[in-house]
Amino acid sequence: MIAFTRYAPELPGWPGDMVLRVVVLSDFHACHPFMDAAAIRAICARANALQPDIVLLLGDYASGPRFSRELAPAEWAGALATLSAPLGVHAVLGNHDYDNYSRADVSRGAVPAERALRDAGVAVYINSAVRITFEGRGFWLAGLGSQRAFHHGQSYDEPDLGLEDIAATLGQVTNDEPILLMAHEPDIFPDVPARVALTLSGHTHGGQIKLFGRTPVVPSKFRSRYVYGHIVEDGRHLLVSAGLGYSGLPIRFATKPEIVLLELGGRA
Repeated sequence: MIAFTRYAPELPGWPGDMVLRVVVLSDFHACHPFMDAAAIRAICARANALQPDIVLLLGDYASGPRFSRELAPAEWAGALATLSAPLGVHAVLGNHDYDNYSRADVSRGAVPAERALRDAGVAVYINSAVRITFEGRGFWLAGLGSQRAFHHGQSYDEPDLGLEDIAATLGQVTNDEPILLMAHEPDIFPDVPARVALTLSGHTHGGQIKLFGRTPVVPSKFRSRYVYGHIVEDGRHLLVSAGLGYSGLPIRFATKPEIVLLELGGRA
């Protein structure tokens, strides 16, 4: 059962009269039989029914759990192509979208997940930012490269495992309009400046398995600090989705997959 989770945060720097409906989807981990193209299309239909102004996809489209078979990028991307929003569908890549690829591979061209998304009409952000105009107002949408793109089993203490460049990304912003920042892994959050209105992440699956209120396994150097939900630190806002699919084992316990609706503005 996929949950529907609504957030309506008051964000610093976001104009109260700029009302924006954002659907957030993350961590599909497309595969047979747990997240095939039909399942993805059904999720997209539910997302479209929320009538979003914009859709944000937060990475890990590929790489299913154990006991699953790979779904070709063209299949899952074709299903995602059914998403519809006036301001478009926008995405970052996750660490699993780089599975079996090295930094040298990436330097020679896009990985299959990126190509498949672009072919499906989805805008892909890798350390880039774009100004979006909405009802006569503007905001910036930025997206980081995965911080764990090349982890391939190394510990979280290993340096230089990712593609993220937050300074270069935010350096593309040319005015004081609010910024929404997509970052697959929430571990970047301590380095995100207050200039960003909201950081949106996935990756953790909400812990995927919760026992007695605890999440024993969280793929983060911060453990449960950024495992799930709306988190505020020093006036800075982070939203972490529980995602939709599975990683490792095809099991979720007390952490439902979710479609997130984010409602911004509406306060004059």
